[in-house]
Amino acid sequence: MDDYVILRSPGRGTSDFGTPRTRDAGTPGPFETGDGDLMIDVERMDHRDAIDLAGDPSVQAFAPSMPMTLHEPFEGENLPASDAGNTWGIEAIGAHTSDQDGAGVVVAVLDTGIDPDHEAFAGVDLVRRNFTAEGDDDTNGHGTHCAGTIFGRDVNGCRIGVARGVEQAYIAKVLGQGGGGSDTLIQAMQWALDNGANVISMSLGIDFPGYVNALIQQDWPADLATSRALEGYRANLNLFGAFGELAQMRGPFGRPTVIVAASGNESRRSINPDYEIAVAPPAAAQDLIAVGALGQGPDGYAIAPFSNVNVDLAGPGVSVSSAAVGGGLTSLSGTSMATPHVAGAAALWAQRISTTQGLLTPGAMRARLIGSGTYAGLDPTLGGAAVGTGMVQAPQP
Repeated sequence: MDDYVILRSPGRGTSDFGTPRTRDAGTPGPFETGDGDLMIDVERMDHRDAIDLAGDPSVQAFAPSMPMTLHEPFEGENLPASDAGNTWGIEAIGAHTSDQDGAGVVVAVLDTGIDPDHEAFAGVDLVRRNFTAEGDDDTNGHGTHCAGTIFGRDVNGCRIGVARGVEQAYIAKVLGQGGGGSDTLIQAMQWALDNGANVISMSLGIDFPGYVNALIQQDWPADLATSRALEGYRANLNLFGAFGELAQMRGPFGRPTVIVAASGNESRRSINPDYEIAVAPPAAAQDLIAVGALGQGPDGYAIAPFSNVNVDLAGPGVSVSSAAVGGGLTSLSGTSMATPHVAGAAALWAQRISTTQGLLTPGAMRARLIGSGTYAGLDPTLGGAAVGTGMVQAPQP
């Protein structure tokens, strides 16, 4: 028996399959949208019963819960702020010269939580929900760092936040010391969507090797464990894609949302230039925006040696200074650091579109965000698979 994540459209049929999972006190249950157009639930069932879900007209997608883990960052150099007091990433995407600050835009960060007492978040309404069995606060630092890049206020005279006018943020703690699961992640995505988040930022991925090893430790033959893991991998890719598509469809009714996700840090170009790994779920799913990482190089902005390929666009992801748990700043590298630059830029574009066009839709947000990418200033040897449309750019006056 395994836990299966099921995405349903109520009113299009019912399902008797499976037995609802027993939830611990305080653990989130099913999330249904205000429009009643989709519902996510987690049910425990046998693999053969799960296959029968394909015949249920109410089911849009389903997948076994798979382990999720951080795209673990690397320690970065403590680069000095520019003469104007900006991190290099702020200037690389033009946030320092933008006439937008993200005011009125709601963002969500699905990560390891946040340090709510950090000076970078003073004055921000932080709505938090814990999807783990651990304490509410961020003990890892990853979520705090990402949030700081999206909407953090200046720290000791250094600008770290792309959209520092954001006034409300939804913070979901979906990863604890032992990681998390795709079941809690998609429930957290639903929670953010239902609460009106215009931008959802995620810097995590499916732990495919970990899932295979867990099955082998349960005495599964290696080939069967790998086959079952691949099946779950594909099913989760479809699940997140179906969720992204439904999120896009709901946009014109007042909750336009774009979902931005890190591509992963598994490539090893420093070992071999051809050692490139493709983007992994959830970032690889349809209608999610996959982000690669760029750093500063002698011939312009260069792809980070760890950044995965087949992305939609890229952002600053090497030696990025942002908020540290307990106060102050710390420098990290990873596609996890590039993603919040793109999420922050998405907030700026959302503000620009809503003020100039009146109607904010996810299609317009996605098009303007991905279309903002530029190859100007990039190493001329870079190709589209590594950086997509190029370095993301903030809207300019």
